[in-house]
Amino acid sequence: MNQQPDLKYYPICLDVVGKNCLVVGGGSVGARKALTLARCGAYVTVISPLFSDKFAKNINITDTTIQCIKKNYDINDLNSIFLVIGATDNMQLNRRIAQDAHKRDILCNIADFPEGSSFVLPSIVQRGDLVITLSTSGNSPALAKKLRKDLELQFGQEYASFLNLMGRIRKMLLAENNSTEANALIFRELVNSNLLEKIASGDEAGIESILEQILGSHFKTKYFMDGCNFIS
Repeated sequence: MNQQPDLKYYPICLDVVGKNCLVVGGGSVGARKALTLARCGAYVTVISPLFSDKFAKNINITDTTIQCIKKNYDINDLNSIFLVIGATDNMQLNRRIAQDAHKRDILCNIADFPEGSSFVLPSIVQRGDLVITLSTSGNSPALAKKLRKDLELQFGQEYASFLNLMGRIRKMLLAENNSTEANALIFRELVNSNLLEKIASGDEAGIESILEQILGSHFKTKYFMDGCNFIS
């Protein structure tokens, strides 16, 4: 007997690079979903018998990496599709899309119908490679929106620069074949230092001082000679 799950959905960050994804719906919601998929590297097709002015304002139908086709939805539109999003204002059609997708074991999200979706879309805060997602499991999109705005104020662009710096340092440390424990100690020291604050204030001398203290002067010099700008 299955116990009641602690979580309604399994949290995951999905790689859609190079995947064929379908959005059904030519309104503002469809445009927003299509743009997000395209930003993540998916091959996106949007189908709708009509594309609204709000859609066209966000996506140029005649000149875009997103393919827009004026037609009614048909089950054959799901051929070779990895993921489908139903974003029409016709709930009956949205339910049909969900049923068709489930029959074919295709990942499916239906706007305003989490019960018929295999996953729900979280609100997103992005700062470079830092991606914060939050979800109310479909219970309150309004609360998710409020929390997203709060997080946008809390996490500034300095986090993008910090992650860029950490990613490059990580590659260099791994190339030096240090022990896992030694590297982990350095990463903790960097994260727990006031490096973020120095980046946020544009204090390049302070950044150099912290890196020299934690990484050592030889490593700091080699890193800075690479010509990287740490401040966005």
